[in-house]
Amino acid sequence: MIQQKELKDYIEKGISRSKEISMPVLISQVKEIKNIDPLLFFSAGKREPFETRCFWSNPTNDTIIVGLGEAYTISDNESMERFDAIEEKWKRLVQHMIIVDDFSPYSTGPILMGGFSFDPLKKRTELWDHFDDAKFVLPTIMLSYYKGSTYLTTNIICEPTGTSFVESDLGNLDELIEENHKLQTITSFTKEEVQPKEWKESVRNATIKVQSGEVEKVVLAREIKLHFDERIEADAVLTRLKEEQPMSYLFAIEYENSCFIGASPERLIKKKGDEFLTTCLAGSIRRGKTPAEDEQLENEILNDRKNLHEHDVVVQMIKNAMKESCTSISTPTHPGILKMRDIQHLYTPITGVAKEDVSLLTVVNRLHPTPALGGQPKQKANEIIRELEVLDRGWYGSPVGWFDTNDNGEFAVAIRSGLLKDNNASLFAGCGIVGDSEPESEYTETMIKFRPMLSALGGLNHE
Repeated sequence: MIQQKELKDYIEKGISRSKEISMPVLISQVKEIKNIDPLLFFSAGKREPFETRCFWSNPTNDTIIVGLGEAYTISDNESMERFDAIEEKWKRLVQHMIIVDDFSPYSTGPILMGGFSFDPLKKRTELWDHFDDAKFVLPTIMLSYYKGSTYLTTNIICEPTGTSFVESDLGNLDELIEENHKLQTITSFTKEEVQPKEWKESVRNATIKVQSGEVEKVVLAREIKLHFDERIEADAVLTRLKEEQPMSYLFAIEYENSCFIGASPERLIKKKGDEFLTTCLAGSIRRGKTPAEDEQLENEILNDRKNLHEHDVVVQMIKNAMKESCTSISTPTHPGILKMRDIQHLYTPITGVAKEDVSLLTVVNRLHPTPALGGQPKQKANEIIRELEVLDRGWYGSPVGWFDTNDNGEFAVAIRSGLLKDNNASLFAGCGIVGDSEPESEYTETMIKFRPMLSALGGLNHE
Protein backbone atom coordinates (compact mmCIF):
# COMPACT_ATOMS: atom_id res chain seq x y z
CA MET A 1 0.00 0.00 0.00
CA ILE A 2 0.96 3.65 -0.20
CA GLN A 3 3.41 4.51 2.61
CA GLN A 4 2.26 7.24 5.03
CA LYS A 5 4.77 9.93 3.93
CA GLU A 6 4.19 9.07 0.27
CA LEU A 7 0.44 9.12 0.91
CA LYS A 8 0.63 12.57 2.46
CA ASP A 9 2.65 13.90 -0.48
CA TYR A 10 0.18 12.56 -3.04
CA ILE A 11 -2.82 13.89 -1.12
CA GLU A 12 -1.25 17.36 -0.97
CA LYS A 13 -0.59 17.17 -4.71
CA GLY A 14 -4.16 16.00 -5.35
CA ILE A 15 -5.72 18.75 -3.22
CA SER A 16 -3.56 21.36 -4.95
CA ARG A 17 -4.62 20.13 -8.39
CA SER A 18 -8.26 19.99 -7.27
CA LYS A 19 -8.10 23.65 -6.21
CA GLU A 20 -6.64 24.62 -9.59
CA ILE A 21 -9.36 22.89 -11.65
CA SER A 22 -12.26 23.12 -9.13
CA MET A 23 -12.94 19.42 -9.57
CA PRO A 24 -12.32 16.23 -7.60
CA VAL A 25 -8.97 14.56 -8.31
CA LEU A 26 -8.53 10.81 -8.07
CA ILE A 27 -5.35 9.27 -6.68
CA SER A 28 -4.98 5.57 -7.39
CA GLN A 29 -2.28 3.02 -6.66
CA VAL A 30 -1.98 -0.70 -7.41
CA LYS A 31 0.31 -3.06 -5.51
CA GLU A 32 0.78 -6.79 -6.01
CA ILE A 33 0.20 -8.58 -2.70
CA LYS A 34 0.14 -12.10 -1.28
CA ASN A 35 -2.90 -14.19 -2.22
CA ILE A 36 -6.00 -13.51 -0.14
CA ASP A 37 -9.26 -15.44 -0.36
CA PRO A 38 -11.60 -12.97 -2.16
CA LEU A 39 -14.61 -14.22 -0.16
CA LEU A 40 -12.73 -13.58 3.07
CA PHE A 41 -11.81 -10.10 1.84
CA PHE A 42 -15.51 -9.47 1.03
CA SER A 43 -16.45 -10.67 4.50
CA ALA A 44 -13.86 -8.38 6.10
CA GLY A 45 -15.73 -5.40 4.70
CA LYS A 46 -19.03 -6.02 6.51
CA ARG A 47 -18.27 -3.47 9.20
CA GLU A 48 -17.62 0.25 9.46
CA PRO A 49 -16.50 2.23 7.59
CA PHE A 50 -17.51 0.05 4.60
CA GLU A 51 -21.27 0.37 4.07
CA THR A 52 -20.79 -0.61 0.43
CA ARG A 53 -19.36 -3.92 -0.84
CA CYS A 54 -19.12 -5.27 -4.38
CA PHE A 55 -18.11 -8.74 -5.60
CA TRP A 56 -17.57 -10.00 -9.14
CA SER A 57 -16.13 -13.22 -10.55
CA ASN A 58 -16.31 -14.76 -14.01
CA PRO A 59 -17.12 -18.45 -14.68
CA THR A 60 -13.46 -19.46 -15.13
CA ASN A 61 -12.48 -17.68 -11.89
CA ASP A 62 -9.45 -16.13 -13.59
CA THR A 63 -10.88 -12.66 -12.88
CA ILE A 64 -12.27 -11.86 -9.42
CA ILE A 65 -12.83 -8.30 -8.16
CA VAL A 66 -13.92 -7.28 -4.66
CA GLY A 67 -14.56 -3.65 -3.76
CA LEU A 68 -14.97 -2.20 -0.26
CA GLY A 69 -16.23 1.30 0.50
CA GLU A 70 -17.14 4.20 -1.77
CA ALA A 71 -14.35 6.55 -2.78
CA TYR A 72 -16.73 7.99 -5.37
CA THR A 73 -20.21 7.17 -6.69
CA ILE A 74 -21.64 7.93 -10.12
CA SER A 75 -25.39 7.54 -10.62
CA ASP A 76 -28.26 8.55 -12.88
CA ASN A 77 -32.04 8.28 -12.55
CA GLU A 78 -35.13 8.25 -14.77
CA SER A 79 -33.18 8.86 -17.96
CA MET A 80 -32.98 6.91 -21.19
CA GLU A 81 -29.52 8.48 -21.62
CA ARG A 82 -28.15 6.84 -18.46
CA PHE A 83 -25.45 4.82 -20.25
CA ASP A 84 -23.99 7.95 -21.84
CA ALA A 85 -24.37 9.88 -18.57
CA ILE A 86 -22.36 7.33 -16.58
CA GLU A 87 -19.62 7.22 -19.22
CA GLU A 88 -19.35 11.03 -19.42
CA LYS A 89 -19.18 11.45 -15.63
CA TRP A 90 -16.49 8.75 -15.41
CA LYS A 91 -14.40 10.37 -18.15
CA ARG A 92 -14.62 13.72 -16.35
CA LEU A 93 -13.44 12.18 -13.08
CA VAL A 94 -10.46 10.30 -14.50
CA GLN A 95 -9.37 13.12 -16.82
CA HIS A 96 -7.12 14.60 -14.10
CA MET A 97 -6.37 11.46 -12.06
CA ILE A 98 -2.96 10.78 -10.52
CA ILE A 99 -1.75 7.20 -10.99
CA VAL A 100 0.99 6.16 -8.56
CA ASP A 101 3.79 4.05 -10.14
CA ASP A 102 1.82 3.62 -13.40
CA PHE A 103 1.31 -0.10 -12.63
CA SER A 104 -2.14 -1.33 -13.57
CA PRO A 105 -2.65 -4.92 -14.83
CA TYR A 106 -6.03 -6.00 -16.26
CA SER A 107 -8.89 -5.77 -13.70
CA THR A 108 -6.93 -3.46 -11.37
CA GLY A 109 -6.61 0.31 -10.92
CA PRO A 110 -9.55 2.73 -11.01
CA ILE A 111 -12.62 0.57 -11.74
CA LEU A 112 -16.33 1.29 -11.46
CA MET A 113 -18.48 -1.59 -10.16
CA GLY A 114 -22.27 -1.57 -10.35
CA GLY A 115 -25.13 -1.83 -12.78
CA PHE A 116 -28.40 -0.56 -14.18
CA SER A 117 -32.09 -1.08 -13.52
CA PHE A 118 -34.03 -3.06 -16.09
CA ASP A 119 -36.28 -0.15 -17.11
CA PRO A 120 -35.82 3.49 -16.01
CA LEU A 121 -39.42 4.26 -17.04
CA LYS A 122 -40.83 1.75 -14.56
CA LYS A 123 -41.67 3.39 -11.22
CA ARG A 124 -39.23 2.18 -8.57
CA THR A 125 -40.76 0.72 -5.41
CA GLU A 126 -39.44 0.89 -1.86
CA LEU A 127 -37.85 -2.55 -2.33
CA TRP A 128 -35.17 -1.03 -4.60
CA ASP A 129 -34.71 2.26 -2.74
CA HIS A 130 -30.88 1.90 -2.57
CA PHE A 131 -30.56 1.05 -6.29
CA ASP A 132 -30.69 3.90 -8.79
CA ASP A 133 -31.45 3.40 -12.48
CA ALA A 134 -27.69 3.51 -12.99
CA LYS A 135 -25.27 3.33 -10.07
CA PHE A 136 -21.54 2.65 -10.05
CA VAL A 137 -19.05 2.77 -7.20
CA LEU A 138 -15.32 3.44 -7.27
CA PRO A 139 -14.23 1.34 -4.26
CA THR A 140 -11.94 2.79 -1.59
CA ILE A 141 -10.05 -0.51 -1.50
CA MET A 142 -10.25 -3.14 -4.20
CA LEU A 143 -8.87 -6.66 -4.33
CA SER A 144 -8.26 -8.08 -7.81
CA TYR A 145 -7.33 -11.67 -8.56
CA TYR A 146 -6.21 -12.13 -12.17
CA LYS A 147 -4.69 -15.31 -13.59
CA GLY A 148 -2.95 -16.41 -10.41
CA SER A 149 -1.80 -13.01 -9.10
CA THR A 150 -3.47 -10.82 -6.48
CA TYR A 151 -3.47 -7.01 -6.44
CA LEU A 152 -4.74 -4.32 -4.11
CA THR A 153 -5.94 -0.99 -5.50
CA THR A 154 -6.27 2.05 -3.24
CA ASN A 155 -8.45 4.93 -4.48
CA ILE A 156 -8.53 8.38 -2.84
CA ILE A 157 -10.61 11.36 -3.96
CA CYS A 158 -9.13 14.81 -3.27
CA GLU A 159 -11.33 17.90 -3.13
CA PRO A 160 -10.27 21.56 -2.79
CA THR A 161 -11.16 21.34 0.93
CA GLY A 162 -9.28 18.08 1.56
CA THR A 163 -10.08 14.38 1.34
CA SER A 164 -12.57 12.05 3.00
CA PHE A 165 -9.93 9.30 3.08
CA VAL A 166 -9.02 8.20 6.61
CA GLU A 167 -6.16 5.93 7.62
CA SER A 168 -8.51 3.60 9.52
CA ASP A 169 -10.00 2.59 6.16
CA LEU A 170 -6.86 0.57 5.56
CA GLY A 171 -5.06 0.24 8.85
CA ASN A 172 -6.72 -2.88 10.26
CA LEU A 173 -7.35 -4.70 7.02
CA ASP A 174 -4.67 -7.37 7.45
CA GLU A 175 -6.01 -8.04 10.92
CA LEU A 176 -9.59 -8.34 9.68
CA ILE A 177 -8.64 -10.77 6.93
CA GLU A 178 -6.84 -13.02 9.41
CA GLU A 179 -9.96 -13.43 11.57
CA ASN A 180 -11.81 -16.73 11.48
CA HIS A 181 -14.60 -16.68 8.92
CA LYS A 182 -17.71 -18.48 10.09
CA LEU A 183 -20.59 -18.95 7.71
CA GLN A 184 -24.06 -18.07 8.89
CA THR A 185 -26.34 -21.03 9.46
CA ILE A 186 -29.56 -20.40 7.57
CA THR A 187 -32.47 -20.18 9.99
CA SER A 188 -36.06 -21.18 9.31
CA PHE A 189 -38.16 -19.08 7.00
CA THR A 190 -41.53 -18.85 5.32
CA LYS A 191 -41.99 -18.68 1.55
CA GLU A 192 -44.51 -16.40 -0.14
CA GLU A 193 -45.37 -16.58 -3.83
CA VAL A 194 -46.20 -13.13 -5.17
CA GLN A 195 -49.49 -13.16 -7.14
CA PRO A 196 -49.03 -16.50 -8.97
CA LYS A 197 -52.58 -16.46 -10.41
CA GLU A 198 -52.14 -12.94 -11.72
CA TRP A 199 -48.79 -13.91 -13.26
CA LYS A 200 -50.34 -16.85 -15.11
CA GLU A 201 -53.06 -14.53 -16.38
CA SER A 202 -50.39 -12.10 -17.62
CA VAL A 203 -48.82 -15.02 -19.53
CA ARG A 204 -52.18 -15.72 -21.19
CA ASN A 205 -52.54 -12.05 -22.13
CA ALA A 206 -48.99 -11.88 -23.49
CA THR A 207 -49.60 -15.03 -25.58
CA ILE A 208 -52.65 -13.37 -27.14
CA LYS A 209 -50.56 -10.31 -28.02
CA VAL A 210 -47.95 -12.54 -29.70
CA GLN A 211 -50.63 -14.48 -31.61
CA SER A 212 -52.21 -11.22 -32.81
CA GLY A 213 -48.84 -10.02 -34.18
CA GLU A 214 -48.33 -7.14 -31.71
CA VAL A 215 -44.99 -8.59 -30.62
CA GLU A 216 -42.82 -11.56 -31.57
CA LYS A 217 -41.82 -12.46 -28.00
CA VAL A 218 -42.12 -10.92 -24.54
CA VAL A 219 -40.48 -11.94 -21.25
CA LEU A 220 -42.47 -11.83 -18.04
CA ALA A 221 -40.78 -12.10 -14.66
CA ARG A 222 -42.22 -13.14 -11.33
CA GLU A 223 -41.15 -12.98 -7.69
CA ILE A 224 -41.12 -15.12 -4.58
CA LYS A 225 -40.34 -13.78 -1.11
CA LEU A 226 -38.57 -15.55 1.73
CA HIS A 227 -39.01 -14.26 5.29
CA PHE A 228 -36.26 -15.33 7.75
CA ASP A 229 -36.01 -15.28 11.54
CA GLU A 230 -32.83 -13.19 11.39
CA ARG A 231 -30.90 -10.93 9.02
CA ILE A 232 -29.46 -12.76 6.00
CA GLU A 233 -25.70 -12.41 5.59
CA ALA A 234 -24.62 -11.90 1.98
CA ASP A 235 -21.25 -13.54 2.74
CA ALA A 236 -22.88 -16.90 3.47
CA VAL A 237 -25.12 -16.75 0.39
CA LEU A 238 -22.20 -15.78 -1.86
CA THR A 239 -20.06 -18.62 -0.51
CA ARG A 240 -22.81 -21.16 -1.19
CA LEU A 241 -23.38 -19.79 -4.68
CA LYS A 242 -19.66 -20.19 -5.39
CA GLU A 243 -19.77 -23.80 -4.24
CA GLU A 244 -23.00 -24.72 -6.02
CA GLN A 245 -22.80 -22.64 -9.23
CA PRO A 246 -19.09 -22.75 -10.19
CA MET A 247 -19.76 -22.11 -13.91
CA SER A 248 -21.66 -18.87 -13.33
CA TYR A 249 -20.85 -15.19 -13.03
CA LEU A 250 -21.09 -14.40 -9.32
CA PHE A 251 -22.03 -10.89 -8.29
CA ALA A 252 -23.01 -9.04 -5.14
CA ILE A 253 -23.71 -5.33 -4.88
CA GLU A 254 -24.45 -4.22 -1.33
CA TYR A 255 -25.54 -0.75 -0.23
CA GLU A 256 -26.21 -0.46 3.50
CA ASN A 257 -28.87 -3.08 4.38
CA SER A 258 -29.66 -4.19 0.80
CA CYS A 259 -27.66 -6.63 -1.32
CA PHE A 260 -28.43 -7.63 -4.90
CA ILE A 261 -26.79 -11.00 -5.41
CA GLY A 262 -26.81 -13.81 -7.93
CA ALA A 263 -25.12 -16.49 -10.01
CA SER A 264 -25.79 -15.73 -13.66
CA PRO A 265 -24.93 -18.10 -16.51
CA GLU A 266 -25.26 -15.29 -19.04
CA ARG A 267 -22.56 -12.92 -20.23
CA LEU A 268 -23.95 -9.76 -21.77
CA ILE A 269 -20.67 -8.37 -23.13
CA LYS A 270 -16.94 -8.41 -22.41
CA LYS A 271 -14.38 -6.00 -23.85
CA LYS A 272 -10.63 -6.47 -23.58
CA GLY A 273 -8.56 -4.28 -25.82
CA ASP A 274 -10.48 -4.02 -29.09
CA GLU A 275 -12.23 -7.41 -28.83
CA PHE A 276 -15.87 -7.88 -27.85
CA LEU A 277 -17.31 -11.19 -26.68
CA THR A 278 -21.02 -11.78 -26.08
CA THR A 279 -23.25 -14.78 -25.47
CA CYS A 280 -26.73 -15.67 -26.70
CA LEU A 281 -28.51 -17.69 -24.02
CA ALA A 282 -32.19 -18.52 -24.49
CA GLY A 283 -34.22 -21.70 -24.42
CA SER A 284 -33.92 -23.92 -21.36
CA ILE A 285 -34.76 -27.34 -19.95
CA ARG A 286 -34.05 -29.08 -16.65
CA ARG A 287 -31.06 -31.36 -15.98
CA GLY A 288 -31.59 -35.12 -15.97
CA LYS A 289 -31.28 -37.26 -12.86
CA THR A 290 -29.03 -39.72 -14.75
CA PRO A 291 -26.50 -39.19 -17.60
CA ALA A 292 -28.86 -40.96 -20.00
CA GLU A 293 -31.83 -38.77 -19.03
CA ASP A 294 -29.64 -35.66 -19.21
CA GLU A 295 -28.57 -36.53 -22.75
CA GLN A 296 -32.19 -37.24 -23.70
CA LEU A 297 -33.24 -33.80 -22.42
CA GLU A 298 -30.32 -32.18 -24.26
CA ASN A 299 -31.43 -33.78 -27.54
CA GLU A 300 -34.98 -32.74 -26.80
CA ILE A 301 -34.15 -29.04 -26.46
CA LEU A 302 -31.79 -29.11 -29.47
CA ASN A 303 -34.77 -30.24 -31.58
CA ASP A 304 -37.57 -28.35 -29.87
CA ARG A 305 -39.23 -25.85 -32.22
CA LYS A 306 -40.35 -23.40 -29.49
CA ASN A 307 -36.95 -23.25 -27.78
CA LEU A 308 -35.03 -23.03 -31.07
CA HIS A 309 -37.26 -20.17 -32.20
CA GLU A 310 -36.83 -18.37 -28.87
CA HIS A 311 -33.06 -18.80 -29.15
CA ASP A 312 -32.91 -17.63 -32.76
CA VAL A 313 -34.78 -14.42 -31.90
CA VAL A 314 -32.02 -13.61 -29.39
CA VAL A 315 -29.20 -14.57 -31.78
CA GLN A 316 -30.51 -12.38 -34.61
CA MET A 317 -30.97 -9.34 -32.39
CA ILE A 318 -27.52 -9.67 -30.80
CA LYS A 319 -25.84 -10.28 -34.17
CA ASN A 320 -27.40 -7.07 -35.51
CA ALA A 321 -26.20 -5.07 -32.48
CA MET A 322 -22.70 -6.55 -32.84
CA LYS A 323 -22.58 -5.80 -36.58
CA GLU A 324 -23.43 -2.18 -35.74
CA SER A 325 -20.60 -2.08 -33.17
CA CYS A 326 -17.84 -4.15 -34.80
CA THR A 327 -15.74 -4.16 -37.96
CA SER A 328 -16.21 -7.95 -38.12
CA ILE A 329 -18.00 -10.67 -36.13
CA SER A 330 -17.74 -14.44 -35.83
CA THR A 331 -20.39 -16.90 -34.64
CA PRO A 332 -21.19 -20.65 -35.00
CA THR A 333 -24.08 -21.65 -37.28
CA HIS A 334 -25.87 -23.82 -34.69
CA PRO A 335 -26.39 -23.45 -30.92
CA GLY A 336 -24.60 -25.60 -28.39
CA ILE A 337 -25.60 -26.53 -24.85
CA LEU A 338 -24.54 -24.81 -21.63
CA LYS A 339 -25.12 -27.11 -18.65
CA MET A 340 -25.56 -25.62 -15.17
CA ARG A 341 -26.30 -27.55 -11.99
CA ASP A 342 -30.11 -27.35 -12.23
CA ILE A 343 -30.76 -26.30 -15.83
CA GLN A 344 -29.33 -26.46 -19.36
CA HIS A 345 -29.57 -23.74 -22.00
CA LEU A 346 -29.19 -23.29 -25.73
CA TYR A 347 -25.97 -21.32 -26.14
CA THR A 348 -24.34 -19.34 -28.98
CA PRO A 349 -21.17 -17.19 -28.49
CA ILE A 350 -20.40 -14.21 -30.75
CA THR A 351 -17.04 -12.40 -30.98
CA GLY A 352 -16.22 -9.15 -32.78
CA VAL A 353 -13.56 -6.49 -33.30
CA ALA A 354 -14.67 -3.10 -31.94
CA LYS A 355 -15.10 -0.10 -34.21
CA GLU A 356 -12.88 2.78 -33.17
CA ASP A 357 -15.64 5.00 -31.77
CA VAL A 358 -17.63 2.25 -29.99
CA SER A 359 -17.23 1.96 -26.20
CA LEU A 360 -18.19 -0.85 -23.86
CA LEU A 361 -21.21 1.03 -22.46
CA THR A 362 -22.33 1.85 -26.01
CA VAL A 363 -22.67 -1.88 -26.67
CA VAL A 364 -24.27 -2.51 -23.25
CA ASN A 365 -26.89 0.05 -24.24
CA ARG A 366 -27.44 -1.55 -27.66
CA LEU A 367 -27.79 -5.05 -26.23
CA HIS A 368 -29.97 -4.30 -23.19
CA PRO A 369 -32.45 -5.76 -22.83
CA THR A 370 -31.77 -8.73 -25.07
CA PRO A 371 -34.84 -10.66 -26.27
CA ALA A 372 -33.93 -13.29 -23.65
CA LEU A 373 -34.95 -10.83 -20.90
CA GLY A 374 -37.15 -8.28 -22.66
CA GLY A 375 -38.56 -9.49 -25.95
CA GLN A 376 -38.68 -8.59 -29.61
CA PRO A 377 -39.15 -5.97 -30.97
CA LYS A 378 -37.48 -4.31 -28.00
CA GLN A 379 -39.60 -1.18 -27.58
CA LYS A 380 -42.97 -2.92 -27.95
CA ALA A 381 -41.91 -5.74 -25.62
CA ASN A 382 -40.88 -3.19 -22.97
CA GLU A 383 -44.25 -1.48 -23.24
CA ILE A 384 -46.06 -4.80 -22.74
CA ILE A 385 -43.86 -5.66 -19.75
CA ARG A 386 -44.79 -2.33 -18.13
CA GLU A 387 -48.45 -3.07 -18.81
CA LEU A 388 -48.63 -6.73 -17.75
CA GLU A 389 -45.86 -7.47 -15.25
CA VAL A 390 -47.07 -7.70 -11.65
CA LEU A 391 -43.82 -6.66 -9.95
CA ASP A 392 -40.98 -4.14 -9.95
CA ARG A 393 -38.00 -6.14 -11.25
CA GLY A 394 -35.54 -3.41 -10.29
CA TRP A 395 -32.09 -4.65 -11.32
CA TYR A 396 -33.24 -8.18 -12.17
CA GLY A 397 -32.42 -8.99 -15.82
CA SER A 398 -30.24 -5.89 -16.11
CA PRO A 399 -26.52 -5.38 -16.88
CA VAL A 400 -24.25 -5.72 -13.81
CA GLY A 401 -20.48 -5.63 -13.96
CA TRP A 402 -17.43 -3.40 -14.11
CA PHE A 403 -15.28 -1.25 -16.40
CA ASP A 404 -11.99 0.63 -16.13
CA THR A 405 -10.30 3.76 -17.48
CA ASN A 406 -9.11 1.91 -20.63
CA ASP A 407 -12.65 0.80 -21.54
CA ASN A 408 -11.95 -2.81 -20.57
CA GLY A 409 -14.67 -4.54 -18.60
CA GLU A 410 -17.40 -7.13 -18.48
CA PHE A 411 -21.15 -7.24 -17.84
CA ALA A 412 -23.42 -10.17 -17.06
CA VAL A 413 -27.19 -10.31 -17.30
CA ALA A 414 -28.46 -10.29 -13.71
CA ILE A 415 -30.59 -13.45 -13.74
CA ARG A 416 -30.69 -16.29 -11.13
CA SER A 417 -30.63 -13.47 -8.62
CA GLY A 418 -32.29 -12.00 -5.58
CA LEU A 419 -32.40 -8.94 -3.35
CA LEU A 420 -31.48 -9.50 0.30
CA LYS A 421 -32.85 -6.88 2.65
CA ASP A 422 -32.51 -7.39 6.40
CA ASN A 423 -34.58 -10.54 7.19
CA ASN A 424 -36.15 -10.83 3.75
CA ALA A 425 -35.16 -12.08 0.31
CA SER A 426 -36.95 -11.37 -2.97
CA LEU A 427 -36.05 -13.85 -5.72
CA PHE A 428 -36.80 -13.32 -9.41
CA ALA A 429 -37.23 -15.53 -12.47
CA GLY A 430 -38.70 -14.99 -15.93
CA CYS A 431 -39.87 -16.81 -19.06
CA GLY A 432 -39.97 -15.96 -22.74
CA ILE A 433 -43.59 -15.92 -23.92
CA VAL A 434 -44.30 -16.81 -27.57
CA GLY A 435 -47.44 -17.81 -29.48
CA ASP A 436 -47.75 -21.36 -28.13
CA SER A 437 -46.72 -20.65 -24.53
CA GLU A 438 -48.78 -22.31 -21.79
CA PRO A 439 -49.05 -20.63 -18.35
CA GLU A 440 -48.55 -23.84 -16.35
CA SER A 441 -45.42 -24.94 -18.22
CA GLU A 442 -43.97 -21.40 -18.01
CA TYR A 443 -44.71 -21.40 -14.27
CA THR A 444 -42.87 -24.73 -13.95
CA GLU A 445 -39.90 -23.29 -15.84
CA THR A 446 -39.66 -20.38 -13.38
CA MET A 447 -39.50 -22.86 -10.50
CA ILE A 448 -36.40 -24.41 -12.08
CA LYS A 449 -34.85 -20.95 -12.48
CA PHE A 450 -35.49 -20.11 -8.81
CA ARG A 451 -33.49 -23.14 -7.68
CA PRO A 452 -29.93 -21.65 -7.62
CA MET A 453 -30.91 -18.84 -5.24
CA LEU A 454 -33.32 -21.03 -3.26
CA SER A 455 -30.55 -23.55 -2.72
CA ALA A 456 -28.03 -20.90 -1.64
CA LEU A 457 -30.58 -19.66 0.90
CA GLY A 458 -31.35 -23.14 2.21
CA GLY A 459 -34.76 -23.21 0.54
CA LEU A 460 -34.47 -26.53 -1.28
CA ASN A 461 -34.11 -28.30 2.07
CA HIS A 462 -37.64 -27.22 2.87
CA GLU A 463 -39.26 -28.66 -0.28
